[in-house]
Amino acid sequence: MHIAIVGNIGAGKTTLATKLAQHFQWEVFLEAVDDNPYLKDFYEDMPRWAFHLQVFFLNSRFNQVLQINDRKNGVVQDRTIYEDAYIFAKNLHQSGMMSERDYQNYFNLFQSMTKMVKAPDLLVYLKADLPKLIGQIQKRARDYEENIALSYLKNLNEHYDQWISGYTAGKLLVVDVNNMDFVQNPEDLGAIIERINIELFGLF
Repeated sequence: MHIAIVGNIGAGKTTLATKLAQHFQWEVFLEAVDDNPYLKDFYEDMPRWAFHLQVFFLNSRFNQVLQINDRKNGVVQDRTIYEDAYIFAKNLHQSGMMSERDYQNYFNLFQSMTKMVKAPDLLVYLKADLPKLIGQIQKRARDYEENIALSYLKNLNEHYDQWISGYTAGKLLVVDVNNMDFVQNPEDLGAIIERINIELFGLF
């Protein structure tokens, strides 16, 4: 069984993925954020480093998917290869921060890779508005996230909503997390787990 957690920066993906993996006793695959050598440079000069950053993420995610394909037990994944292309690279291109040439090169690579990718059994989208995202980002206080513009987060949210509205690759569960705190409130985490059980196993 393969569950993937998707959502904007600060939505709580890593936290939820870790907690779900503990609950189901499955393996967790987290996003390679701390190991990305381009992140800090990217947030300081997005047009200069956009292509490099996205290729790093794409390669990292593709290798992760290959590992997931080899697993016999359940897996919870933090962010998917689809978001790299349909959310982040697309947003950078449409915002003028990635050239047409670089974007087409990137997207062709993505399409080649995804021919070998199986969609998750369940995609869990954490839907969060800007105040929630900003609060979470400030709370974790990562140096390289200090310069994220509100317009950037807003554009990403719009791309997420557009992508999710047309997602047909597998089962989808949308969770509005604006008024949730699954770290402090076990009831919130329990409600999400219950909805996942219903989607995956038909259990009430």
